[in-house]
Amino acid sequence: MIPALLLRILVAATASLCLIAHAASPGSDTGAQRKSTSVTFHKSPSEESPAAREKRLKRECKGRSNAGMCLGYTR
Repeated sequence: MIPALLLRILVAATASLCLIAHAASPGSDTGAQRKSTSVTFHKSPSEESPAAREKRLKRECKGRSNAGMCLGYTR
């Protein structure tokens, strides 16, 4: 009788400790999964277009060394 009672107490204590450890562990959220988010970059109205940038670089880089931002725009 006593060994069966001790066995029953041991099983109940082990089960409750497992539940406590599972609930305390981080990331053990069994509810809804989090939806991944993505970042969307919006262009500002003052941002220059690629064509406008190319025109500006051709204008500003005339006669300069072919290095840095002027690489490929010096003619």
